[in-house]
Amino acid sequence: MRYIIYICFFISTAIYGQESVNAVLLNSSDLKVDRVIDIDNFETLYYIQDNTIYKQKKDGTSINYSNYQLGEITTANTFNPLKINLFYQDFNLVVILDNRLAEIFKIDFKTIQPYKNVSHVSTGFDNTLWVFNADFQNLELYDYKTNKTRFAAIPVQSLVLDLESDYNYCWLLTEKYLYQYNYFGSMISKIENTGFTQLSKSNGHLILKKGNSLYFKHKNKEDFTPINLPKLLINQFLLTNETLYIYDFEKLHKYQLKIN
Repeated sequence: MRYIIYICFFISTAIYGQESVNAVLLNSSDLKVDRVIDIDNFETLYYIQDNTIYKQKKDGTSINYSNYQLGEITTANTFNPLKINLFYQDFNLVVILDNRLAEIFKIDFKTIQPYKNVSHVSTGFDNTLWVFNADFQNLELYDYKTNKTRFAAIPVQSLVLDLESDYNYCWLLTEKYLYQYNYFGSMISKIENTGFTQLSKSNGHLILKKGNSLYFKHKNKEDFTPINLPKLLINQFLLTNETLYIYDFEKLHKYQLKIN
């Protein structure tokens, strides 16, 4: 009986040892845009309004880029501010912008060989993009300068929900699993998805959304820890270092996370 009690204690400790991550509100500011894309370490704000991407510095000055002929911007990725990528899914096309939001490269997946039917795009290292090929249901690391696929993963068997990456890793969230790959293309983890629908990353750490709640995943751990937040509508969320931004289409809330 004593051993059963000890076993139950250790199991409960492993599961509930860290019950939550605290978030301290730093400030809230009025903001009304269609989508917040990113906020970097210098508090430069990237956002989309009326199908135009804007880069607004802390002093309020801004520049923008638009190409209405390509339809709606599906996703925008500013992880590498020198090679920002805009994905236009209706045209199966990606536009690469420099830090002045000037167009420097265009990848038309309809015309390249072999043809790729892309559903998700994220930034890779060097001149690469992580792309999800909807026809083959697999993740690929694509070099757009040489038009070569450096890596193609084993096909997944469930709907893709989100894709995030940095120079070292790529995270693919599907209805069934959260996959993590390194920049060589090797899968380094596969964790069951228990209801998460979106993710954001910074320095290897992840924030994931389930319902109207957010959870934190440490880069060196596989468990998901709920974040203590007041009741608010979470339309969008971003993680920059240990700063969590939450946007509710009316205000942008800035929180400091206590990450061990």
